[in-house]
Amino acid sequence: MDALHLQYLPSAAIYALLGIVILIVAFWIIEKITPENLWKQIIEKQNVALALLASAFMISVALIISSAIHG
Repeated sequence: MDALHLQYLPSAAIYALLGIVILIVAFWIIEKITPENLWKQIIEKQNVALALLASAFMISVALIISSAIHG
């Protein structure tokens, strides 16, 4: 019994890259919708609450993408 199925490796890599691209696009959309620059608030002003909100958003979108890909 072969523990590693190499025929699934290319499709897994494609789905992983697709998921990352979708996550980046979703974050970019949220960045454009919000009135303040999220990245500037998190990095320059050390806004911890906004960083937690952004991380929760990214985790939730990642779960949705993973569920959509997995079926």
